[in-house]
Amino acid sequence: MLDHIGLSVADYTKAKSFYDAVMPTIGASCVMAVTAEETGGTYEGAGYGLNGKPSFWIGTGGRTKGSLHIAFMAESRAAVDAFYAAAIAAGGTDNGPPGIRAHYHPNYYGAFVFDLDGHNIEAVCHKPE
Repeated sequence: MLDHIGLSVADYTKAKSFYDAVMPTIGASCVMAVTAEETGGTYEGAGYGLNGKPSFWIGTGGRTKGSLHIAFMAESRAAVDAFYAAAIAAGGTDNGPPGIRAHYHPNYYGAFVFDLDGHNIEAVCHKPE
């Protein structure tokens, strides 16, 4: 249903460093970046995704107002664990350590972290063990 989602961040360099550290844990990477020169203004952005397709963007423009929740699909529970550890090590704040969230369904294994802009990011695996 969604092609991509983007949010503005308070400090692009720090946010890019954070997501550069976190996204590989779920198999994603920065697959595209645009500069202010390319956009004809002051906007700079980085698109993260799989197989060359950017699906999650961060960019300049000041922190997106309000708080967002974004859940990233992980292929394994180990990837959820790695996502959480990388996010905390990169400056994120705990919002729920890795574990089963049976109130969603018996195999819902997720971890929640506030990113550097206070957005609730999650990695989730729906597979059993």
